[in-house]
Amino acid sequence: MTETPLHAVVTGASSGIGAATVRDLIGLGWRVTAVARRADRLEALAAETGCAVAVADITSDADVEALAAGLEGPVHALVNNAGGAIGWENVAVSDLDAWTQQYALNVVGTVRVTKALLPLLEASGRGDIVNLTSTAGHEPYENGAGYVAAKHAEAAMTRTLRLELTGSGVRVIEIAPGMVKTEEFSKKRFDGDEDKAAAVYEGVEPLTAADVADAISYALTRPHHMNVDLMVLRPREQGGATKLVRR
Repeated sequence: MTETPLHAVVTGASSGIGAATVRDLIGLGWRVTAVARRADRLEALAAETGCAVAVADITSDADVEALAAGLEGPVHALVNNAGGAIGWENVAVSDLDAWTQQYALNVVGTVRVTKALLPLLEASGRGDIVNLTSTAGHEPYENGAGYVAAKHAEAAMTRTLRLELTGSGVRVIEIAPGMVKTEEFSKKRFDGDEDKAAAVYEGVEPLTAADVADAISYALTRPHHMNVDLMVLRPREQGGATKLVRR
């Protein structure tokens, strides 16, 4: 008798850490539903990996309701990866719309998807919620206050959720990466400026999306009585938010 594979839902799956996580979990024998806004990228990922796809914007109530209603259960894991940074400026001149967008995506979007899928995770009998925060959620740094504030809020929400779900059978896991080089993160932060985005990683070997995906898979595949509360990942040469040694 063939054992039914575990099923993970991964948001922000059209590129970067999300897409790498889909690949990693598929390779481990999981069934994966990849969620993102860009249908063309999801279709390419599905053709490559065999994952299921769902086009949804996590800042939309209607999209997330439709996502939850359309999932083929059971759902054993939710990887809340969708997020991002906008802008690089100090607080005195910061763009308040950017603050609102970052909070809506990184915090409220994560809560929205979690609320919608929690009944399915509880019903599975071995549910997991993995929230991708950032070392920015644990240490501040100059010029990134909007993102730092949003990630601090997401990290605090994650700790609160863990307390609330203790005893429910659902694990709550936080993965907090430091510098990760992906195709889009820094480009989005710098409004598409490729030179500024590239300069972020000069002289240092950053983490890759595959590195973070490996950490997510590790946490999800621990015996289910064991919870990885928080895993912080950094490049070797990044001692902290304000300590980076470049070659």
